[in-house]
Parts: sequence; C-alpha cells; structure tokens
Amino acid sequence: MIIRPYAPGDEDALYDICLRTGDNGDDATGQFADPRLLGEIFVGPYLRFEPSLAFVIDDGEPAGYVLGARDTPAFERDCEREWWPPLRQKYPPGTFPAGTRDAHYVTVLHERQPANPAVVADYPAHLHIDLLPRTQGRGMGRALMERLLAALHDAGAPGVHLGVGAANARAIAFYEHLGFTTLRESPGGRTMGRPTT
Repeated sequence: MIIRPYAPGDEDALYDICLRTGDNGDDATGQFADPRLLGEIFVGPYLRFEPSLAFVIDDGEPAGYVLGARDTPAFERDCEREWWPPLRQKYPPGTFPAGTRDAHYVTVLHERQPANPAVVADYPAHLHIDLLPRTQGRGMGRALMERLLAALHDAGAPGVHLGVGAANARAIAFYEHLGFTTLRESPGGRTMGRPTT
C-alpha cells in the first residue's frame, strides 16, 4: 500500500471512492440514482484545477485519496467560470425527485455558497479526504494528510480548513488528533482548520 500522486486515468476510481464513502464515511452507493453526481462536485474540480494537490492510496488500485485547493476563493472562481456551468446544464433543478439525495446535491450544485471570509483569512486552503474501509486503521489517513499539508505549505498556504458532517464522529476525532480545531459549528456539521506546518 503506497501513497502516490494522482495520475490521469484515476478519475473513475476516485469518483467511485467518493460515492462509497459518501454517507458520513459509509457507502452511499444505494442512495443515489446517479453514481457520478457526488464525484462531479467533490472530486472532479480538484483533479481539473489542483492536480498537483491530489494524492492517492494505491494497493494495486486506488483505495483512498486526499484532494486540496491552495487558495479557496481562487478555486471557487475557477469552478464558477469553468466547472459548474456545464454541470448545471446537465443537472437542471428537478432532474431528480424532490427529497432524494440526488436532488439535494443538484441544489448544492446550483446554490454554491462561497467560503466564509473569516475562515479563509487564516485558513485559505481546503481539502477533502476519503478512504475505503480496507485502508483505515493503518496510518494511511495520517500519511495522506501529512503529504497534503507539506504540499500546501510548499505552495504557500499558511492554513487549511475542511468541512465535516455532525454525524461523522470518527472523522471529527481523526481531525482533532491531527491538530485541527473547530472554527465554526452548526447543527449539520462543523468547519475545522489548522496551520499547514
């Protein structure tokens, strides 16, 4: 089991990992009519705009990843200009029945909320990390995070933030163990951050 940079051709596998960890770390495969929708939001733009900040756990095939963006406002502008418009055409409101998870994420796609300026002032980078169960409990998550934190530091980002669902207690504990602190909290989740050094 190794950690390597993202390589072209990994896209489908990383989209699949996103879906298979899309229920607060558990498998969300049966919860979506469109198995690519989550990946289009949470994987694709990072591979397009920040490929040098994408790292993969490989045990013969991709089994986990971490994706980062060095400058969140700049990343959001890139997505608004190039990534979201074709997806909004592909997934117009009403594409899926109301109340489904697909419909929720179509709304997310159309109603993007910019990052909190108070958060990005000190923690301008952000990340997403997902690991399949077979990689967990073996130090690979920590190793992935250390790899990305070093790359973000080298890229000039002083701090990084992330979002985590309130129900994902396992992930919250993992981030706290890595030195992340809670910056903002709501009933649905929290924003956590830490310096890249």
